[in-house]
Amino acid sequence: MQGTIDHIVIWVDDQLRALDFYERVVGFEGVRAEEFRDGTAPFPSVRVSPHSLIDLMARADASAVDESFHTAGASGHRVNHVCVALARSDFDALRGRVEAEGGDTSARLEHSFGAQGFAPHTFYFQDPDGNVIEARYYDEA
Repeated sequence: MQGTIDHIVIWVDDQLRALDFYERVVGFEGVRAEEFRDGTAPFPSVRVSPHSLIDLMARADASAVDESFHTAGASGHRVNHVCVALARSDFDALRGRVEAEGGDTSARLEHSFGAQGFAPHTFYFQDPDGNVIEARYYDEA
């Protein structure tokens, strides 16, 4: 069996601040951003690829999410990190934008294994809510 990741939900304290960061700094396109601003969508998302999104869920809604999932504490869990694979030029541009924003990109790896094999270089950074994002690129064959 094979599948794709449809979406990942991360907890944020300020959905508009997170949306701004992921659009402006990371470079992802906002999805349902206007609907969220108008109050007709419960959360905004950003598009990572044609087939995947990151949903920006308000941490303040965590207990309601637990209740709707019929679990205790699931909403309080934090993902270790989310990794995005980019073209080399986008990887370099992202690192520059994060650093220009005052973000720390000093956590780096070489020859790191992922879904497409080994990436020559990766770096990690945090969004405004402390979620860790890894960026990488793969050599083209």
